[in-house]
Amino acid sequence: MTDDTPLLDVRGLQTAFHTKDGAWLAVDGVDLTVARGEIVGLVGESGSGKSVTGFSLIGLIDPPGEVVGGQVLFDGQDLRAQDEESLRRLRGSRIAMIFQDPLMTLNPVLRISEQMMEAILTHHPDTSKQEAQARCLEALTMVGIPAPESRLHNYPHEFSGGMRQRVAIAIAMLNQPELIIADEPTTALDVTIQGQILYQMQQLCRQNNTAMIWITHDLGVVAELADKVAVMYAGRIVEYGPVSEVLAAPRHPYTLGLLQSMPAAAAPGSRLNQIDGMAPTLTGRETGCTFRPRCSRARPECASAAPPQTGDDKRYFRCYSPVATPQEHA
Repeated sequence: MTDDTPLLDVRGLQTAFHTKDGAWLAVDGVDLTVARGEIVGLVGESGSGKSVTGFSLIGLIDPPGEVVGGQVLFDGQDLRAQDEESLRRLRGSRIAMIFQDPLMTLNPVLRISEQMMEAILTHHPDTSKQEAQARCLEALTMVGIPAPESRLHNYPHEFSGGMRQRVAIAIAMLNQPELIIADEPTTALDVTIQGQILYQMQQLCRQNNTAMIWITHDLGVVAELADKVAVMYAGRIVEYGPVSEVLAAPRHPYTLGLLQSMPAAAAPGSRLNQIDGMAPTLTGRETGCTFRPRCSRARPECASAAPPQTGDDKRYFRCYSPVATPQEHA
C-alpha cells in the first residue's frame, strides 16, 4: 500500500433493519476515509446512525440488522468479504472498539488483570504471562490509572465510572491497534475526567500512529480532539472536512444548527438555541433531503431528490441551499 492510501476507506455503506413492514436503512450510503494517525469525529444527534455505522464497519450488526451494501476497505482488504473467524482475529488486534458504557463491556466477575491478559493472549498466544502482565501495567499507566500494580487485580465495581472508562481504553490500546472506533466513551463522565481522557487519547494516537473514529454528539469534543469531522444526519453524511474549516464556515444548515445550539453560542442569560422539529425515525424519513422539514432554507427541489455531493473528497457537503461562506457574505 502507498503512503497516501487511507487506512480505512468506506464506500457506499448501507445497513438496514428488517421489520414486518420492510427493510429500513439506518445507514444510507456512507463514504468515509481515515488515514493512519488521523482522528475523525463522527457527529450528529441521537438516531442519526453514528453508532450503527461504527458497528457496521467491523461486522457487529446483529439480526434484524444487516449490512446490505457498500465496501469497507481496511488496509486494502474488504472487511465485508471476510468470514467471522477472520473478523475475530482483526477485532481487538488491528481494530479496537471502545463502547459507550464500560460497566456493560467489562465482565463484573473477572478481575481487570484477567480481562486484560485475555485480550493479549487471545491474539498473541505465544506471549509469556510475565510479558503480558508488563504490557497491562504499561497500558494502565498510559491512561493515568494510579498504582496500577494493585489496581490491576481489582474488579470493575471497585473503580469509578471514569476509571472504568480508562480501563476500557487501556484494553483497546493493549495490542497497539491501527484503528480505534470510540463510541461516545466520555458521554457519562464529568467534564474534568472527559478532558483528561481526550488528551490521553490524542497523545496515544500520536505516539502510536493510530487512527481513530470518535463517535459523539458534542461538537466541542470534536473541536478539541479531531483532525476531520463528518456530520451525520438520518443515516447520511451531510458535511465533511477538516475540523477547522467545517466549524469556522459550515455549509450545511444542519451543521450550522448544531453549532448554534452549543451553550457557548448563546448570549448570557438568554435561551439556548435549538433546531426546530425532531430527527426523523427510520420509517418517517422524507424523500429528497431528509433535513427539509426542519430547514429554514428549504427550496422546492429539496423535496424531489437527495442533494448531490458538492466539493471534493477532502471537503464536501450535500445541500441545494448551502450556508454562505464568510467570503460570500463579504
